[in-house]
Amino acid sequence: MGLWKDATRASLMAMATLAMASFAWAAEPIKIGMGMAQTGPLAGSGKSALLSMQIWAEDVNAKGGLLGRPVKLVYYDDQSNPANVPPIYTKLIDIDKADLIVSGYATPIIAAAMPIAMQHDMVLMGLFGLADNARFHYDKYFQIAPIGENPAESSTKPIFELAMKLNPKPKTVAVITPELEFGHAVLTGVRKSAKDLGLTIVYDRTFPPATTDLTTVVREVQASHPDIVVVGTQPGQTISAVRAISEVGLNALMIGGAMTGLQTSPTEMLLGPQLNGFVNFNYWLPSPKMQYPGVMEFLGKYQARAEKAGVDPLGYYIGPWAYAEMQVLGKAVEAAKSLDGAKLAPYIHATTFKTVIGDVKFGPGGEWEKPRTLMAQFQHVAGNGIEQFKGSDKLVVVDPLEYKAGDMIVPFQSARK
Repeated sequence: MGLWKDATRASLMAMATLAMASFAWAAEPIKIGMGMAQTGPLAGSGKSALLSMQIWAEDVNAKGGLLGRPVKLVYYDDQSNPANVPPIYTKLIDIDKADLIVSGYATPIIAAAMPIAMQHDMVLMGLFGLADNARFHYDKYFQIAPIGENPAESSTKPIFELAMKLNPKPKTVAVITPELEFGHAVLTGVRKSAKDLGLTIVYDRTFPPATTDLTTVVREVQASHPDIVVVGTQPGQTISAVRAISEVGLNALMIGGAMTGLQTSPTEMLLGPQLNGFVNFNYWLPSPKMQYPGVMEFLGKYQARAEKAGVDPLGYYIGPWAYAEMQVLGKAVEAAKSLDGAKLAPYIHATTFKTVIGDVKFGPGGEWEKPRTLMAQFQHVAGNGIEQFKGSDKLVVVDPLEYKAGDMIVPFQSARK
């Protein structure tokens, strides 16, 4: 009889525990909607971002969710096409009843989502966009990349700040960039910095964006004998530029600056030793001064799932930032105790957030209050193995001073020996 009572009591306790667990998640989930590239040219970063956001959602739900409710991500493939973005976000808000929204990856994708967010007066967290809010001036937009409140200068100003620390200082500059809106933004930045610093531009002709062999362009640059060469290219063009510069043997004090794609490990493995000497922008690297609380734990989870997910195996470029973006949104929801954009936006504007990529404080326009772009140089890369890119000795932060991990090797060809 006593055994029967004990068994019955244990069974009732188990049922009560199960009932309590079910009750805890009885509330409707908080739906966070997004379009995110899973196909097309932006899919590499899009897939990496989505995995990072899924890890965040799992971490949050393991701690009880937000406002006592579980978090659910609702997402669709925008196919890397801005034209697909408005109908996706309209569906997310009107049909799926998303409580919150975040953008997909890259400037044109964010720009296409902005009017929908504004129509519904919702906070929009942006993932790596350049000057998306310049024409909208939307007070509920926040962008996670640390480019600062003057994004027009963000792609080129850091390399000039580094160049002017050289002794002797450079006198001439050349630019390699495509005939695209992106390329013209690079040109604008270079021309402004050159004028401000008294530098002479010796080459600034753009190349057709479909060009795959840039050796002719590089030979023309070589003939102009520049002290520094600013390369502003998008991923496929970046690979072509590195190969052409290696083939021609271009030399200068510094080469690089605004080359997108060099931040991802597949590109690093593809190019290997050809990367030596290039100085380029980055946003986060695993150097000792940037190992903020939680970032290595997150990357451990990410890297354990990267191969199966078919994403960048290291995830340094986009992963921590996508996770941090969700941290900002989640912390704002908890603090404001609301999903209402009218309550969330003022809190986000007023708050410094502790995240896996360090402290995040937004300025009036929704960009970082103070920029934090790194300049890092590839040094002593040997072979094409991924292990060498896991640490901070092959891609060395050389500027700014507060994050510096090593000295820059100059001139460019000296770093290639």
